[in-house]
Amino acid sequence: MTTTTDNAPLRDHYNSYAIGFGDVLAAVPAEAWSNPSPCDGWTARDVVAHVVDTQRDFFAGHGVDLGPAPSLDDPAAAWHSHRDAVAARLADPSIADHAFDGHFGPTTIGETLIRFYGFDMIAHRWDIATAVGLDHRFTDEQLDEMEAAADGFGDALYSEGVCEHIDVPAGADRQTALLARLGRRA
Repeated sequence: MTTTTDNAPLRDHYNSYAIGFGDVLAAVPAEAWSNPSPCDGWTARDVVAHVVDTQRDFFAGHGVDLGPAPSLDDPAAAWHSHRDAVAARLADPSIADHAFDGHFGPTTIGETLIRFYGFDMIAHRWDIATAVGLDHRFTDEQLDEMEAAADGFGDALYSEGVCEHIDVPAGADRQTALLARLGRRA
Protein backbone atom coordinates (compact mmCIF):
# COMPACT_ATOMS: atom_id res chain seq x y z
CA MET A 1 0.00 0.00 0.00
CA THR A 2 1.36 3.43 -0.95
CA THR A 3 0.78 6.40 1.30
CA THR A 4 0.91 9.97 0.16
CA THR A 5 1.52 13.07 2.15
CA ASP A 6 -0.66 16.13 1.67
CA ASN A 7 1.89 18.91 1.42
CA ALA A 8 -0.70 21.63 0.90
CA PRO A 9 -0.16 23.06 4.44
CA LEU A 10 3.61 23.26 3.88
CA ARG A 11 3.17 24.77 0.42
CA ASP A 12 0.60 27.24 1.80
CA HIS A 13 2.98 28.22 4.61
CA TYR A 14 5.77 28.83 2.10
CA ASN A 15 3.39 30.77 -0.13
CA SER A 16 2.33 32.99 2.79
CA TYR A 17 5.96 34.09 3.18
CA ALA A 18 6.58 34.29 -0.55
CA ILE A 19 3.41 36.26 -1.31
CA GLY A 20 4.18 38.75 1.48
CA PHE A 21 7.67 39.20 0.07
CA GLY A 22 6.21 39.60 -3.42
CA ASP A 23 3.73 42.21 -2.20
CA VAL A 24 6.64 44.41 -1.10
CA LEU A 25 8.39 43.87 -4.44
CA ALA A 26 5.24 44.83 -6.34
CA ALA A 27 5.26 48.22 -4.58
CA VAL A 28 8.80 49.07 -5.73
CA PRO A 29 8.95 51.68 -8.50
CA ALA A 30 10.93 50.44 -11.54
CA GLU A 31 13.53 53.19 -11.17
CA ALA A 32 14.22 52.32 -7.50
CA TRP A 33 15.72 48.82 -7.89
CA SER A 34 19.24 50.27 -7.91
CA ASN A 35 18.75 52.13 -4.63
CA PRO A 36 21.11 51.08 -1.85
CA SER A 37 19.54 48.82 0.77
CA PRO A 38 20.30 48.65 4.50
CA CYS A 39 22.33 45.51 3.66
CA ASP A 40 25.83 46.93 3.24
CA GLY A 41 26.87 47.02 -0.40
CA TRP A 42 23.55 45.69 -1.74
CA THR A 43 20.90 47.41 -3.81
CA ALA A 44 17.21 46.54 -3.55
CA ARG A 45 17.71 44.29 -6.62
CA ASP A 46 20.67 42.59 -4.89
CA VAL A 47 18.46 41.72 -1.91
CA VAL A 48 15.99 39.97 -4.23
CA ALA A 49 18.90 38.19 -5.95
CA HIS A 50 20.13 37.02 -2.54
CA VAL A 51 16.74 35.58 -1.55
CA VAL A 52 16.30 33.84 -4.92
CA ASP A 53 19.90 32.60 -5.13
CA THR A 54 20.08 31.21 -1.59
CA GLN A 55 16.87 29.24 -2.09
CA ARG A 56 18.05 27.98 -5.49
CA ASP A 57 21.41 26.96 -3.98
CA PHE A 58 19.64 25.17 -1.13
CA PHE A 59 17.51 23.13 -3.53
CA ALA A 60 20.45 22.43 -5.85
CA GLY A 61 22.47 21.22 -2.85
CA HIS A 62 19.80 18.56 -2.38
CA GLY A 63 19.69 17.58 -6.04
CA VAL A 64 16.47 19.47 -6.81
CA ASP A 65 16.37 21.42 -10.07
CA LEU A 66 14.25 24.56 -10.03
CA GLY A 67 14.74 25.13 -13.75
CA PRO A 68 16.42 28.14 -15.31
CA ALA A 69 17.21 31.04 -13.00
CA PRO A 70 14.80 33.92 -13.55
CA SER A 71 16.16 37.17 -14.98
CA LEU A 72 16.36 39.94 -12.42
CA ASP A 73 15.70 42.63 -15.02
CA ASP A 74 12.26 42.76 -13.40
CA PRO A 75 12.84 41.58 -9.81
CA ALA A 76 9.12 41.33 -8.97
CA ALA A 77 8.47 39.10 -12.00
CA ALA A 78 11.59 37.07 -11.23
CA TRP A 79 10.34 36.50 -7.70
CA HIS A 80 6.92 35.41 -8.95
CA SER A 81 8.56 32.87 -11.29
CA HIS A 82 10.87 31.61 -8.55
CA ARG A 83 8.02 31.33 -6.04
CA ASP A 84 5.99 29.23 -8.46
CA ALA A 85 8.95 26.89 -9.09
CA VAL A 86 9.50 26.36 -5.37
CA ALA A 87 5.79 25.81 -4.66
CA ALA A 88 5.68 23.19 -7.42
CA ARG A 89 8.59 21.30 -5.83
CA LEU A 90 7.00 21.50 -2.39
CA ALA A 91 3.91 19.77 -3.77
CA ASP A 92 6.07 16.66 -4.22
CA PRO A 93 6.38 14.84 -0.86
CA SER A 94 9.58 13.13 -1.99
CA ILE A 95 11.16 16.59 -2.13
CA ALA A 96 9.46 18.42 0.74
CA ASP A 97 9.82 15.49 3.16
CA HIS A 98 13.40 14.64 2.15
CA ALA A 99 15.32 14.32 5.43
CA PHE A 100 18.90 15.42 6.00
CA ASP A 101 21.20 16.50 8.83
CA GLY A 102 21.15 20.30 8.85
CA HIS A 103 23.18 22.87 10.73
CA PHE A 104 20.83 22.57 13.72
CA GLY A 105 20.22 18.79 13.51
CA PRO A 106 17.89 16.44 11.62
CA THR A 107 15.38 18.25 9.41
CA THR A 108 13.66 18.14 6.03
CA ILE A 109 13.79 20.32 2.94
CA GLY A 110 10.31 21.66 3.70
CA GLU A 111 11.03 22.40 7.34
CA THR A 112 14.28 24.19 6.52
CA LEU A 113 12.60 26.20 3.81
CA ILE A 114 10.00 27.41 6.30
CA ARG A 115 12.20 27.92 9.36
CA PHE A 116 15.30 29.42 7.77
CA TYR A 117 14.32 30.76 4.38
CA GLY A 118 10.95 31.93 5.69
CA PHE A 119 12.86 34.12 8.14
CA ASP A 120 14.76 35.61 5.18
CA MET A 121 11.55 36.30 3.27
CA ILE A 122 10.17 38.24 6.22
CA ALA A 123 13.32 40.14 7.26
CA HIS A 124 14.29 41.22 3.76
CA ARG A 125 10.88 42.80 3.19
CA TRP A 126 11.99 45.62 5.44
CA ASP A 127 15.34 45.94 3.65
CA ILE A 128 13.71 46.35 0.25
CA ALA A 129 10.98 48.68 1.51
CA THR A 130 13.55 50.84 3.28
CA ALA A 131 15.76 50.97 0.19
CA VAL A 132 12.94 52.49 -1.82
CA GLY A 133 11.53 54.79 0.87
CA LEU A 134 8.52 52.71 1.90
CA ASP A 135 7.52 52.21 5.54
CA HIS A 136 7.21 48.52 6.31
CA ARG A 137 5.80 47.32 9.62
CA PHE A 138 5.93 43.69 10.65
CA THR A 139 2.87 42.09 12.20
CA ASP A 140 3.06 40.80 15.77
CA GLU A 141 3.02 37.26 14.35
CA GLN A 142 5.97 38.04 12.08
CA LEU A 143 7.85 39.60 14.96
CA ASP A 144 7.14 36.47 17.04
CA GLU A 145 8.50 34.26 14.26
CA MET A 146 11.63 36.31 13.71
CA GLU A 147 12.37 36.63 17.42
CA ALA A 148 12.01 32.86 17.84
CA ALA A 149 14.21 32.24 14.81
CA ALA A 150 16.88 34.64 16.07
CA ASP A 151 16.79 32.88 19.45
CA GLY A 152 17.21 29.54 17.67
CA PHE A 153 20.14 30.77 15.57
CA GLY A 154 21.99 31.82 18.72
CA ASP A 155 25.53 33.08 18.12
CA ALA A 156 25.40 31.76 14.53
CA LEU A 157 23.28 34.85 13.79
CA TYR A 158 26.45 36.92 14.17
CA SER A 159 28.68 34.74 12.02
CA GLU A 160 30.64 36.50 9.31
CA GLY A 161 28.36 37.63 6.51
CA VAL A 162 25.13 37.07 8.45
CA CYS A 163 24.13 39.86 10.86
CA GLU A 164 26.22 42.59 12.42
CA HIS A 165 25.93 42.87 16.20
CA ILE A 166 24.67 46.33 17.14
CA ASP A 167 23.20 47.63 20.37
CA VAL A 168 19.45 47.98 20.71
CA PRO A 169 18.58 51.67 21.11
CA ALA A 170 17.16 52.69 24.49
CA GLY A 171 13.37 52.92 24.41
CA ALA A 172 13.14 51.11 21.06
CA ASP A 173 9.79 49.69 20.02
CA ARG A 174 9.59 45.96 19.35
CA GLN A 175 10.30 46.20 15.60
CA THR A 176 13.24 48.58 16.07
CA ALA A 177 14.68 46.30 18.76
CA LEU A 178 14.37 43.24 16.51
CA LEU A 179 15.89 45.08 13.55
CA ALA A 180 18.83 46.13 15.73
CA ARG A 181 19.25 42.54 16.83
CA LEU A 182 19.41 41.65 13.12
CA GLY A 183 22.10 44.28 12.49
CA ARG A 184 19.79 46.91 11.06
CA ARG A 185 19.45 50.52 12.13
CA ALA A 186 15.80 51.55 11.85
